[in-house]
Amino acid sequence: MSRHRQERMAVEIQRVLSQVLQGEIKDPRIDSGTISITRVDVSNDLSHARVNISVLGDENKQEETMKALQKAKGYMRSELSREIKVKHAPELELRLDKSIEHGFRINSILHDLKLDKNEEAPQ
Repeated sequence: MSRHRQERMAVEIQRVLSQVLQGEIKDPRIDSGTISITRVDVSNDLSHARVNISVLGDENKQEETMKALQKAKGYMRSELSREIKVKHAPELELRLDKSIEHGFRINSILHDLKLDKNEEAPQ
């Protein structure tokens, strides 16, 4: 399978799943404003897709959201199959991605260091 086809499929899966998460899943544990799909990796044979999902919030909220998404995985896969019109929709593997949260934490630390440096500088 060509790498280009894998990349196109990954982009299309990300687009469709984002739409599904934003408006079609009605689970109250899923707050669509705090969820984003950060990356999709597709296997060579297009049978599996690893979907990295970022959930803003504390550990408890992230855990509850991921449990709800795991329950909705079948629905998401059927919608994916319907939208991208493939014979076999890839099996979805949902993973929690903490990179955005990690970036916020690093940015906060750098901001605090900058403030500390400015306070120590003689005038």
